[in-house]
Amino acid sequence: MNKCSYNCCNPDSYEFQRVISLSSLLKIVSEESRLKILCILKEGEHCVCEIINHLSLSQSLISHHLRDLKDFNVVSDHKRGNRVYYSLTKQGRKFADILFSLD
Repeated sequence: MNKCSYNCCNPDSYEFQRVISLSSLLKIVSEESRLKILCILKEGEHCVCEIINHLSLSQSLISHHLRDLKDFNVVSDHKRGNRVYYSLTKQGRKFADILFSLD
């Protein structure tokens, strides 16, 4: 059996593209600070200033992590007044549920 007989190994298949996409997502969330942010957002929406209270990171670094998570549709944001609030997307919630249920 050759390697192209499996869809996940065939560059023209949907499964192959999903493997690449999932690999990229896992690289993004494997960073410890991003995992902590996911854990915080799992409990509800927060602005950067609230996340700072729980992590020993600068505002700019937290914003950078949130932007990376947003780029992968794990986190969404909305502006309320002069603050931007972040929350998990439906996909992000599913992903966080899986990640934080692993033993």
